[in-house]
Amino acid sequence: MLCASEAVAAGFRETGVEAVAVPLRHKLDLAGAARVWRHLEADVVHTHDRRTGLLVRPQGRARAAHVVHTLHGLPEEIALRVGRDDRPLPPGVSRARLTWLLHGYLRIESILGLLGTIVVPSEAMRRFLVQHGFASRRIHVIPSGVSILPAKTRPAREPVVAAIAANLEYWKGIDVLLEACAHVRRPVRLEIFGDGSQRASLESRARELRIDATFHGFVDDLRRRLDDVDMFVLPSRAENFPIAILEAMASGLPVVATRVGGVPELVADGETGLLVDPGDPRQLAAAIDRFAADPELRRALGEHGARRAAERFDPEQIAGRMVELYERLHASR
Repeated sequence: MLCASEAVAAGFRETGVEAVAVPLRHKLDLAGAARVWRHLEADVVHTHDRRTGLLVRPQGRARAAHVVHTLHGLPEEIALRVGRDDRPLPPGVSRARLTWLLHGYLRIESILGLLGTIVVPSEAMRRFLVQHGFASRRIHVIPSGVSILPAKTRPAREPVVAAIAANLEYWKGIDVLLEACAHVRRPVRLEIFGDGSQRASLESRARELRIDATFHGFVDDLRRRLDDVDMFVLPSRAENFPIAILEAMASGLPVVATRVGGVPELVADGETGLLVDPGDPRQLAAAIDRFAADPELRRALGEHGARRAAERFDPEQIAGRMVELYERLHASR
């Protein structure tokens, strides 16, 4: 295992996995890339970020290895358009920037993809890439996995507690959530986990709207914190395959989320949660109110969500699918 830092490598070694740190400082770190070369005697070379995707994939191919690259996400400016091609330019993003991402960045990634196999976590992202010139036969959809926690009984209470875990940036739509909470008919307490450049302005807006909201910043025990909430809300303007929703489902929470990216592949509308259009605070408020008024609905959809997570996103099952891909590639030599 090659890792970006010694701390990460040490974590793998603690679990019995051989690991060495070979950091790449940036996407043009040719000296760092040269240090990787001697470690690439393998049947399969699997890269996971833009630096290794750019600098290591060609080396893996030169070593006659099968090259696999997981494209975990896309720049937010174009992630807005995954599954929603009609989305307008987001604030502060120039048309030149959007043109570069759609016709420069994606073109480079599609060419690099010809070196081997691409793994993406959602069908929505696969379709988007194929629409933008990627070879369909080279793309495999393998989602992330999540461990299921023991079921927890949540008492009916007032106010109902809603949680969100996200970077506090425009793309996550927390401003829309605050506006929605100003329109809800039933009392709701909002627990916000995460940090980002919009934190100060969002805290100020919450005070202006008199929202019962607590901003916790980043926490390293989110799963435990979710034991004390009644629903999970993610009002994103752009998403690929949000791990936060997976963790909420695995914790038995009903989910309110937006119809963006791969979210509808996670949340079955009306079965494990409620889906609304992005950027619509009144739709979002109605969904929150529906859960706030009906503890039995919250319980039922939360249980269905945990079952769906266990059936479709079990870590061993997901790991098995990745191993199967490696074995097929190895057998094709």
